[in-house]
Amino acid sequence: MDLDQTIGILASIFTTVAVLPQIIKAIKTGMVNDVGPWMYIILCIGVALWVVYGILKQDWPIIICNAISLVFNGIMLYILIASRQKELPVKSN
Repeated sequence: MDLDQTIGILASIFTTVAVLPQIIKAIKTGMVNDVGPWMYIILCIGVALWVVYGILKQDWPIIICNAISLVFNGIMLYILIASRQKELPVKSN
């Protein structure tokens, strides 16, 4: 594996798992009042477009990393929307 592949893999891993601490905190504490859904809506659209781009280019690393990222960001978006609709037991500040 050469340097550019290593950098690409590391970049994919870090950007894919970046939202996990926020998801874990939201699930543990139930506090999402300070987190806006628009960032996650825009981010989900962006990573969905990356998935489409990866499919068009037949580039599996782009497809896989962004599909996982889409799932993670979708989970956070669901938590945000559900907490505002009182479907999840979320604590308020």
